[in-house]
Amino acid sequence: MSGFARAEREELADTLVRVGPDSPTLCDGWSAVDLAAHLVVRESRPDAALGGLFGPLSGHHQKTLERTRDRLSYADLIRKVRTGPPAWSPMRFSAFDEATNTVEFFVHHEDLRRPVGDGPRDLDPQFSDALWAQLRRGARLMFRAVPVGVTLVRTEGADSPRQTVVAKAATPQMVTISGPAGELVLFANNRKDAARVELTGDEAAIARLKNAKLGL
Repeated sequence: MSGFARAEREELADTLVRVGPDSPTLCDGWSAVDLAAHLVVRESRPDAALGGLFGPLSGHHQKTLERTRDRLSYADLIRKVRTGPPAWSPMRFSAFDEATNTVEFFVHHEDLRRPVGDGPRDLDPQFSDALWAQLRRGARLMFRAVPVGVTLVRTEGADSPRQTVVAKAATPQMVTISGPAGELVLFANNRKDAARVELTGDEAAIARLKNAKLGL
């Protein structure tokens, strides 16, 4: 493992230590210990990890998370988060790690940071570029359920190409979401209230966007 995902994994683990097991998160109903258990399950139990993506399997995911949380101490959960997936996991390969974990760890890191009063980080420009690149590729999927048109505008990284992407094409109602790449990633992952972005467009369209379910 290497690169942005590896670095964000380490910082996320450090933040788990700092906030403590009972700290609230942006994930409804989860404290920090639940989030740590989710990360461990996601990397060590592929059968249960699918429940985080597909509704019919969500019960299996939640039960596995609870068993993992109750079986391991908070310190052990953090250790497993920090050391990463088992040797057999494809996430041990750098390219797969970057593709599957860069955004995942960034979002969950902010899930821990924002409720304790931490604001947006001053991200390394290359890390911001990596987040933006993944958002651009997945934008249509993330915004597929939105009933209005959406354009994303990145407001930092002026030297990087293609700073705008149409996430959902629809007329005449169109909303523009502007902000740094990391904040746009948070918004797209349904952390709408925590994301520091600017919404412009018709007020009714903005209201419909705010009420829509985003993410995978």
